[in-house]
Amino acid sequence: IRGRLSVWLAKKKLAHRPLGFDYQGVETLQIRSEDWLSIAVALYVYGFNYLRSQCAYDVAPGGLLASVYHFTKVQDDADQPEEVCIKVFVSRQNPKIPSIFWIWKSADFQERESYDMLGITHESHPRLKRILMPDSWIGWPLRKDYIVPDFYELQDAY
Repeated sequence: IRGRLSVWLAKKKLAHRPLGFDYQGVETLQIRSEDWLSIAVALYVYGFNYLRSQCAYDVAPGGLLASVYHFTKVQDDADQPEEVCIKVFVSRQNPKIPSIFWIWKSADFQERESYDMLGITHESHPRLKRILMPDSWIGWPLRKDYIVPDFYELQDAY
């Protein structure tokens, strides 16, 4: 079953894969990394003017990494705002996704956190650097195959 956005993207000949709807009826689409920037611009043109959240997760140990975006179409006269969930899957060997910072400024810290915790590089991000871990930290703590280094100690935990 295709949702309203999937039908619109198909008419515009923009590559995507419908993944159905979540439990709240929010349409979910899968986008390839190389198509993400053009789809993101199309989403903005369509009216999705609010990036509600961006997060990332490790699909399986040694498998793909996923970057998930939740957008909302905010309008003054809307009873129920339209929402969409976008999933971009990338390989863990070369996890690169175009940054959408230049379209939605709220992606700044969210993309940095995905980089810091999972190692997903958001290309053309103006300040892509660690945000939670020290700059000297080695590895990506939220990957399922991450091994905590021997030198790690809790200091001043209380």
